[in-house]
Amino acid sequence: MTRINIQFTLFSAFYSPLIATMAGGFLREEGLDPEWSVATPGVSAISALEDGSAHVVQSALSQGFGPLERGEAPTVTHFAQVNEMDGFFLTAREPDPEFSWRKLEGADAVLFGGGQPLAMFKYACHRAGIDYSRINAIHPGGAAAVDAAFREGQGTYVQQQGPFPQQLEADGVGHVVAQVGPVIGPCGFSSLAALPAWLETDMAAAFIRAYRKTRSYIHSAPAEEIAAAEKPYFPAIDETVLARCIRTYQALGCWTPHIEITRAAYEATLDIFAYNGLITTRHPYDAICTLPPAA
Repeated sequence: MTRINIQFTLFSAFYSPLIATMAGGFLREEGLDPEWSVATPGVSAISALEDGSAHVVQSALSQGFGPLERGEAPTVTHFAQVNEMDGFFLTAREPDPEFSWRKLEGADAVLFGGGQPLAMFKYACHRAGIDYSRINAIHPGGAAAVDAAFREGQGTYVQQQGPFPQQLEADGVGHVVAQVGPVIGPCGFSSLAALPAWLETDMAAAFIRAYRKTRSYIHSAPAEEIAAAEKPYFPAIDETVLARCIRTYQALGCWTPHIEITRAAYEATLDIFAYNGLITTRHPYDAICTLPPAA
């Protein structure tokens, strides 16, 4: 077995296309022994590629905008998609089958405080026809801090990736009222990144073979089967909750069978970041993305 080091920027069931390469045994079938980690909050997973501690990382296309905006060439390339849609949920304290985004105006909402999650959320508000500045935003920190803040009584609404909203429901703390993804539509939300030189290696070819098999698996396998395999990665989440979350993501359509980052998804991401004033020009696809290597 050859050791492959994988790092996540965020760790949630939303990133099952990468988690299941490990949980489903697909990497081992290709002779790869995975070691995984999660980036320290405030530290980009890209750093793990640059210092050699990771071979491949879960990232986002928008990561490449920073260097390009500074006039620098990115050191890494994004070679495959993980999710082709935003995977955040809005959870309220009370059930609300008549929920509309308009109800967020004037309400207290626990939200991620920056980066892509906030940029996407602001764009969703725009698409929903509401004024983000009229939301009383609470920004406690990362995923764990967001969850803790809502559980401790802050906010009427909370923005989270699965399976945390589904666990809130199971615990009687909240009720999912909306998904952010359908409001925005398909886009290049999250991706796999690596050093260009690594993509030319036999390890990269083996990883791609495993990843293609995994994409097909999570697209069509029963959610209960995927959840059972992934449960050790989510010790604090009930398996039935994890299965419900995975089933929701399967229905959402963020886990398409193809692994390529499409130009349409990339252009949609440019639209989102241009709306937020986070880019000054529409950077070319080839400056950030490449097609996955042949397996």
